[in-house]
Amino acid sequence: MTAPTESGTLPDSKAGPVKPEARTARLATADGGRSASLTKRDTELFSMLGVTWTDPAARVAGTVEVRTRSAESGKWSGWLQLDGDSSPGESGAARGGTEPAWVGASNGVEVRVRSGAATSTGLPAGLRLDMIDSGSGRVTGIEPAAFAVEETMQPTHSQTPSGFFEPSQSATAPETPPSSETPTEPATSEPPAASESPGDSPSPSESASATVSPTPAVSVPPAPPSTMPQPPITSRAGWGADESISPEEPGYLPGGKVKAVVVHHTAESNSYTCEQAPAVVRGIYAYHVKQLGWNDLGYNFLVDKCGTIYEGRKGGVDRPVMGAHAYGFNSETTGISVLGTYTDAAPSQAAMASVARIAAWKLGQYRGDPAGTTTLTAGAGGRNYFGKTWASGAQLSFPTVHGHRDGYNTQCPGNALYTQLGTLRSWAAGPVTGLAIKSITGAGVSGTTYYTKASVTVNWSATTPSSLISRYELLVDGKAAATTAGTATSAKATLAAGSHKISVRAVHQSGKTATSTAATVIAETTAPTFTTKPSLALRTGTVNTIAVPLTLKWKATDSASLKEVRLTAPVARTYDPTTSSAAHTMKSGVATAWKMTAYDWAGNTAAASVTGTPVILQETSASRSGTWSTRSSGSYLGGKSYSSASKNASLTWTFTGRSAAWVVSRASGSGQAYVYVDGVKVATVDLKSSTTKYRDAIWTKTWTTSAKHTIKIVVVGTKGRPTITTDGLVYLK
Repeated sequence: MTAPTESGTLPDSKAGPVKPEARTARLATADGGRSASLTKRDTELFSMLGVTWTDPAARVAGTVEVRTRSAESGKWSGWLQLDGDSSPGESGAARGGTEPAWVGASNGVEVRVRSGAATSTGLPAGLRLDMIDSGSGRVTGIEPAAFAVEETMQPTHSQTPSGFFEPSQSATAPETPPSSETPTEPATSEPPAASESPGDSPSPSESASATVSPTPAVSVPPAPPSTMPQPPITSRAGWGADESISPEEPGYLPGGKVKAVVVHHTAESNSYTCEQAPAVVRGIYAYHVKQLGWNDLGYNFLVDKCGTIYEGRKGGVDRPVMGAHAYGFNSETTGISVLGTYTDAAPSQAAMASVARIAAWKLGQYRGDPAGTTTLTAGAGGRNYFGKTWASGAQLSFPTVHGHRDGYNTQCPGNALYTQLGTLRSWAAGPVTGLAIKSITGAGVSGTTYYTKASVTVNWSATTPSSLISRYELLVDGKAAATTAGTATSAKATLAAGSHKISVRAVHQSGKTATSTAATVIAETTAPTFTTKPSLALRTGTVNTIAVPLTLKWKATDSASLKEVRLTAPVARTYDPTTSSAAHTMKSGVATAWKMTAYDWAGNTAAASVTGTPVILQETSASRSGTWSTRSSGSYLGGKSYSSASKNASLTWTFTGRSAAWVVSRASGSGQAYVYVDGVKVATVDLKSSTTKYRDAIWTKTWTTSAKHTIKIVVVGTKGRPTITTDGLVYLK
């Protein structure tokens, strides 16, 4: 992007003036002057249009609708309603008219106008359609020749194509003289701009500069410094203004002070592209000057939907230039217009941010508060959109940033933009709104508390656009630990051990500050501990050679806050901090290491493990007493089992280990058995089951350490169901 001038404008060194071409077509009236129309027809190429009439003070109390044919697709648009009650515009205007509408490259048009049912008056006299070809969206030193046509000739009716369309008549030579009753504002509040000869027109590179020097006939007020930075502004040369059509010298506010900002919309299509926006501005400029007879573009600044700011009326962007945008209040205000219609569609955030920046900067030159109110003196009697009326000279209170409808009976700037003015004021005035910490990376969070070893990245967001934010400061315990640009959304900090309060402070371009709600961050490097080391114990359940049921137990704690415990081998599992045991299975005859890692929220870790080997002892390896029979089935461990119905028959296993499980087969007729551990009777086990079960670990015993033990099984000889079937013993070594 081209570097801005000292005044902050963005001139285009390759830019040259683009001379727009305009044509007009008279509307045919009917119904005793209550309707008018232009039938559907072909036209020369144009991209902007408006409907104008002879008397600048007149209004269309009804509807003005147009539709156009796209030069690219050949398709007709829907009907577009134009605002027939904008404002009288500039004192001394030659014609009245609707707001201009950007319709894109078009070569066909149709118009219909009708008085409202509630009014008995007819339509204004001299209705005509004004069509403007403002040139391509790109401004360069070379434009198509068609855009350089001078529109000074006024051909006779017979010279116009099809006897109807004609090149634009000079707005200073209206079809009928303006009404003598045209309301004008007192010279003290809305003085007409002085005249300037074409030879004194500034060069393109000068047109947007704050240092523009009109002839001594004009007293140029100072350009006071602002409390807010000036945003980038595309100069008049940058958007291709043809200064020759507006040779008059600029006018300045009588009091030399901007007291309020009036927000407008241009009430046209929102479908323009960012590249086309300069052409839209040129079209509005041509319409205001060539078609309505104003001295210059009415608005002081224009903003497109992509957020680009354009210099409007000449005289120096940092001077109190008097525009023609707020009838009755031009002499104390500056006007900013957003390109497009915002009746229903909301303006883009980029456009909103740019309007806020311009408003803050201009008001900052005169110590105005964008969020406050101001008193304006009415230069003419009037009525606003809400029905409030006043007389010339009345002292009226307005928000310092307000909509056109607050001071005139118009829908401008549209409902969707008007409802956003509170946001604009807040953005412009500061402090930063919506500031909040969104997350802290490099730290874990439990509840509302963050935990880290030391280094964190704090991430935040704000609803105020970054273009209005001077900087951010990351605060640790109230002191700035890092400072970033206003475009940043994160910052890093390294914390000492302990608990800290972290917040973000945003410094608005006005100097006002806002601080987020603080987050608690605990920095600690102490690892968790396993207060109970991992251990294994056999459990009840179905046994086979590849899946012996067991329970893994542990207990982990942390000095700050335990996050989780992860089992990493032989399988991967994650357990919450309150869990201290889990059921698993393990392959028999294989030594398996169970590895665990405890994590705290800061990311500190501790590891622990245990290794175990399940061993299956077949019943044949037991010492027997009494009568036992062998049974064979693929459902038994090893394909065989022992069965006995003899009371006091027993099986005894001896092993060295820390956990044991007796494995049996069960059915509805199964009996009972006594279990002895190291010679001591410890349990009576009933094998009865409503469903048949094989390889069922029915009883288990675990010791704290591995040692030599003896397990003895004795048949009880239960009455009616004395038989038990044993499938061996499993122990863990």
